[in-house]
Amino acid sequence: MRVAGAPISWGVCEVPGWGHQMAPARVLAEMRDLGLAATELGPDGFLPAGRDDREALLSSYGLGLVGGFVPVVLHDPDHDPMPEVERALDGMGGVLVLAAATGLAGYDRRPALDTRAWATLLSNLDAITARAARRGRLAALHPHVGTVVETRADVERVLSGSGVPLCLDTGHLLVGGTDPAWLTRFAAARIAHVHLKDVDAALAARVLDGETAYSDAVRDGLYRPLGEGDVDISGIIATLEGAGYGGWYVMEQDAVLAEEPAAGAGPYDDVRRSLGFLAKAAP
Repeated sequence: MRVAGAPISWGVCEVPGWGHQMAPARVLAEMRDLGLAATELGPDGFLPAGRDDREALLSSYGLGLVGGFVPVVLHDPDHDPMPEVERALDGMGGVLVLAAATGLAGYDRRPALDTRAWATLLSNLDAITARAARRGRLAALHPHVGTVVETRADVERVLSGSGVPLCLDTGHLLVGGTDPAWLTRFAAARIAHVHLKDVDAALAARVLDGETAYSDAVRDGLYRPLGEGDVDISGIIATLEGAGYGGWYVMEQDAVLAEEPAAGAGPYDDVRRSLGFLAKAAP
């Protein structure tokens, strides 16, 4: 399988106050030692901003770059997202993983969009898809908790109203109320990138019902090593492979760290267990 890592599995996140932030040297060394082939970019400032310096650093750990998560406000008629998108395309290789950002801090609140905002969002998604394609690149929208594309209704509206490819995040979809196995079967041809997460469905239901804030649920163990939660990871992979999916599977089980973990513990052990599950589950 084409398996990459993501800094968020080591608790490295763009949200202020998220938790302890591990240093790149340790994160990249642990990715290498676990046998991962590549990584996503992580938040601004985690890896060097210069493309040559970043590629040299990743190469020194035997890692490639598969893309990066880029939150952009796409629904505001008075905001042009293209300069941010162009900077992201200039600055990194791989898949441009778009999140339809709210413009608010964090992922615990989101606005409801009116008709004009939805029209703007869908138009921007198609324009960005086309712009990336003209540059020989791929953009994919990541339905994500706390963004303006979170719920099943949001996902269905994007599928019917635009041609943007999707990043299938098995965790965020479930937390937002979309069965990721259903979406994989229904829209396999639209899936261009995959984030693999397993989820505690009981905690996810509390987030969906508004009983628990998303960030609190992550701290309480919302995301589990693959095979230890309630998502049909094996079935999703089998469906994707059967449909001819040729992209990456990014190990991404969002973590919040209170302190620097001991060697071999914490995120390292969680990702190790997930990779062990994948080795048995992959077709």
